[in-house]
Amino acid sequence: MKKQALILFAHGARAASWAEPFLRLQKLTQESEPELKVELAFLELMQPQLPEVVKNLVDLSYESITITPIFLGQGGHLLRDLPLMVEEIRQQYPTLQIQQVAAAGEDAGVLQAIRDYCLRAVAVNP
Repeated sequence: MKKQALILFAHGARAASWAEPFLRLQKLTQESEPELKVELAFLELMQPQLPEVVKNLVDLSYESITITPIFLGQGGHLLRDLPLMVEEIRQQYPTLQIQQVAAAGEDAGVLQAIRDYCLRAVAVNP
């Protein structure tokens, strides 16, 4: 059985507190799937960044990774920057299986969860 990992990929920010929801998401995801290695990587401004996380996973003999962008939409970073990074990683680790999925906000279930949150806010403050 291949060693599989999931990388939650976020933008990053200057304020350390910005990462807190992503760290909680990483923990929740890891607890839900203990046999799956779940890591968090940032595009910029925060550590660790994607190449470092992938290197660490390869060093630990992971053979398959899925990169899940925790972004609301497919903006420039996901349309241009991430594919270039993934291509560089593929060239560096040609035997590594890499899957990149769409931004979390492109998923109907995620949008429904955000909708529900917004509607609960109205119900709390009529």
